[in-house]
Amino acid sequence: MTEPLLELRGVHAAYGAIEVLHGVDLALRPGSLLALLGPNGGGKSTTMRVCGGLHAPTRGELRFAGRKMNGVTAQRAARLGVCSIPEGRGVFPNLTVRENLWAATGTGARREDVEEKAFARFPILAKRRDQLAGSMSGGEQQMLALSRALGTEPAVLLLDELSMGLAPMIVSRMYETVAELVEGGLSVLVAEQFARAVLPIADTAALMLHGRVVAAGAPADIEDRLSSDYLGG
Repeated sequence: MTEPLLELRGVHAAYGAIEVLHGVDLALRPGSLLALLGPNGGGKSTTMRVCGGLHAPTRGELRFAGRKMNGVTAQRAARLGVCSIPEGRGVFPNLTVRENLWAATGTGARREDVEEKAFARFPILAKRRDQLAGSMSGGEQQMLALSRALGTEPAVLLLDELSMGLAPMIVSRMYETVAELVEGGLSVLVAEQFARAVLPIADTAALMLHGRVVAAGAPADIEDRLSSDYLGG
């Protein structure tokens, strides 16, 4: 079996004296989508922060391509090809669409290339190119955040609550784009409260409750747990 590109082994994490992750195991394999499911407060966002180098585990191992990387910074994780889109989209509201996209050029990408790819994938961004990001709709901001992330040409994309605050039609469009990216070889870890939004395109899924992964495997294999332990939207 292919070695995981990103892996958590028995990870514990805490905020001060309060432990919020209690031995989490996850494995994201190359060219696949892993859906991390569960209600708010279950530990999904902290897990994503650990994966992105934003929160250090207190015990266990964070591994990239088989290498233990405990203590890695977000900057170092980004240089290794791990890119995060946090909950709430994370665009720069007082910068234009083009200026937001230019932030991706810190990895060496050309402005023209980043813009061309973004505008081809989401034509609405071309129409909004000189508009302040904060004045756009939530869906347009999410398109911008995704385009900026892809401009860095990541190996691993971390998406935290992609559907938050978006209309169902926009959510479907966004996940169609994510599915296309996975088909193209990108590895994606999605933390999502609404299971039904992401399960149709997931290769594997994990259900997280109270800081623990309580079920993991093929989406069909954990369908009973989703029904009995957690209603996925």
